[in-house]
Amino acid sequence: MKKIEITDILKYRFLSGVRYSPNEKAAAFILKYADEKKNNYRSFIYVVENRKVRQLTALGQEANFFFEDDENILFTAVRSDEEKESAKGGSMETVFYRINIHGGEAVKAFTLPLSCSILDRIDKTRLLISGNFDIDYPDYYKMPDKKRKEVEAKIKEEKDYQVLTETPFYYNGAGYVNKKRSGLFIYDMKSKKLERITDDKFDLYDSLILNGKIYYIGGSFTVVRPRYPQLYRFDIKTGKTACLNFGEDVRLDGVTSIDNKLIISGCDEKKHGLNQDDAFYTIDESTGKLKKFFDPDISLYNSVGTDCALGGGRQHVPGKKLYYISTRRNASELFSLDHSAKEEALTNFGGAINSFDVTKNGKEILFTGFIGQELGELYLLKNGKVTKLTHFNDSMLKGRYVGVPEKITIDSEGFDIDGWVIKPIDYNPKKKYPAILEVHGGPKTVYGETFHHEMQMFASEGYFVFFCNPVGSDGRGGKFADIRGHYGDHDYKNIMDFTDAVLKKYPQIDQKRIGVTGGSYGGFMTNWIVGHTNRFACAATQRSISNWISFHGVSDIGPTFAKDQTQGDIEGKIKKFWEQSPLKYASEVKTPLLFIHSDEDYRCPLSQAMQFYNALANKGQIVRMCIFHGENHELSRSGKPKHRIRRLTEINNWMKEYLER
Repeated sequence: MKKIEITDILKYRFLSGVRYSPNEKAAAFILKYADEKKNNYRSFIYVVENRKVRQLTALGQEANFFFEDDENILFTAVRSDEEKESAKGGSMETVFYRINIHGGEAVKAFTLPLSCSILDRIDKTRLLISGNFDIDYPDYYKMPDKKRKEVEAKIKEEKDYQVLTETPFYYNGAGYVNKKRSGLFIYDMKSKKLERITDDKFDLYDSLILNGKIYYIGGSFTVVRPRYPQLYRFDIKTGKTACLNFGEDVRLDGVTSIDNKLIISGCDEKKHGLNQDDAFYTIDESTGKLKKFFDPDISLYNSVGTDCALGGGRQHVPGKKLYYISTRRNASELFSLDHSAKEEALTNFGGAINSFDVTKNGKEILFTGFIGQELGELYLLKNGKVTKLTHFNDSMLKGRYVGVPEKITIDSEGFDIDGWVIKPIDYNPKKKYPAILEVHGGPKTVYGETFHHEMQMFASEGYFVFFCNPVGSDGRGGKFADIRGHYGDHDYKNIMDFTDAVLKKYPQIDQKRIGVTGGSYGGFMTNWIVGHTNRFACAATQRSISNWISFHGVSDIGPTFAKDQTQGDIEGKIKKFWEQSPLKYASEVKTPLLFIHSDEDYRCPLSQAMQFYNALANKGQIVRMCIFHGENHELSRSGKPKHRIRRLTEINNWMKEYLER
C-alpha cells in the first residue's frame, strides 16, 4: 500500500460555497486546487443539475459567484489586460462577469468602483452589495474617473507609511484595516446607480433582506471598533433607516429568519464569557428588547478542524424553518428549527459539514463536507438519505494507507475526554514505534473522525498519531469550554492523562520517542507542555502564544481575548497574564523545540514565537525557527501550496531527527 506523501496535498480538490439557483433546478459550488507552479490556488465554478455535476468556468479565478436569475451566474474576476493594469495602478473597482449555467463564454456584466461582493437580490434589477472603502475617501465610488485616479495616486504615494488612529488596526488575513470600512450599497443594474445606505464610518457585520426591509448589524466608530454592534433596519420602499438600539447586553453575530420572522444570533457572555455559545433571539422592534428564542448551550456552527477544507459557505439558511450547522461533541451536523423552537436533527453521520443550502420546501439539502476518512465532496440529503454526488478526490486516496482513528474515552479531572489513535502504516503489533501527539487550536474547536492530511502523512511515515478534545474544546456546552483563568490547568492534565491512557493501551509505542505539536492554542499548549514535563523527545510549536502580557497589546483580538481568557488585566491583574504564560516557565524547558510562525500572523503575532525562541536560545537550548514571509495565521489551512509543503517538511524532518534515533 502506498504512503500518503507531504506533496499529495497538491492533488486534493477543495469544495465550498454551494448555493441553489432561484428556481432550485440547479445549484453551483466552488472547486479549488493548488497550482504549484504559480504557488497559488485555482478556483472554478461548477454547476449541479439533475444530480449531474459539470465544470462551468475555466480561467481558474472565479471564487465569488451569485445567481443573477435561474439561468445566469454573476462572478468577479480580473480577466483582461486592461483590468490587470487597472488593478496594478491601485484601482479599487470590481468587475462582474455573467455566464449562462448551460455554458458559453462569460461576458462582462458591469463594473463597480469599489471592492465589493453581492449579498442578495432586492428585486429584478437591484442588488444588495457589501462594499469596502476608506473613510478618508468615503465617496470614492461616486467620483468621476479623473478624481478617482487622483485618490489612487495619493494612496499609492502613502503605501510606505502606516498611520494608526484606530484599534484594532489590523486583522489576521485582512492586513491593516485602520480607517477601512465595509458598508451596504444598493446597485440598480438597469439605471447603473450605486447608492450607499450606511454612513461613511460604518462597519458591516451581517445583513438580511426580509419583508421589504434590510436588517443589518454593525456600527460606526472613530477610534475603537464596537464590541457590541447594533441592529439596524432599512426600509427599501421609503429609504429610511432606524437603529434598533438595545444597549450592550448581547454581542450580536448574525441575522436570519424563521418563516419570515426575524431571528438574531448572539451571546450575552454572562455565564462563560467568550467561551459561551450563541443563542437565537427574537426582537420587539418597537422597543429594541431582545428575548431568547432558542438557547441549546451548544455551538451553532462548524468547528471540526481539518487541513483539507479551503473556502467557506453558509452556516445558517433561513426559510419556513431555520437550518444550521451545529457541532455536537466531535462532529458537525445539520439541524432545523421551527417557529415553536422545536429542533430536529437532519444528519447523524459523525463527520463535518463545511457549507450547505436548502430548497424552499426543505426537502432537499446540498452540502459540502467530510464523511469518514474521505476528503471533502458534495452530498445531497433527501428523505433522510445522504447521496454522494461528486468523486473528485476518490482517486487521491485510492491505494494509499489511510489510518482509521480508534476512539478512546477516558475520565480526567471530572470529565470524560474523547480522543483517538491512528496506527502507523504496515503496523506490526510486535514492533516498537515512535509517536506524535497533536493538539488542536482554538481552544474552542474540536478534533473529529475526519481526514487530516498532516496526521495521515505522519502515520504513513511510520508514527502512531494520537489526539484528544480536552476541556476548552467546542461541542459540549459552555461549562466544558470555559477554561477562563485556568489555561494550562485542567486542559494540560486532560492531555497528559490521555497520553498515559494511550501508552497503556498501545505498548507498541516507544515512550522515549514521542513528539508533540500543535498550532494556535495547540501552539500555546505545546509551549506549556515543554515547560512542565520532559517526557517528550521533541516538539514543534506553531503560530503560538508564549506571553499573554505582550499578546494583549499586539494581537488583533488581544485586548478582549487575553483579558477574557486569562481573567487578567494589563492595568490591575497582570499577574494572571504572567502565571498562564509559557514564557514564565522557559527555564524548565529541556525539549528540543521547533518554531513555525508567519510574519503576517496578526492573531498570534510573530513576536510571540520570537520571545520564547530567544529565551531558550540564550540558555543554550536546542531550538530552530522557520518564519514564513507573506503568510498569516491560516498557513496550515490556506497558505500558499509551496509554503504548506515546506511547513510539513520542517515538522517531519524535526520529528525524524529526534524520534528515529
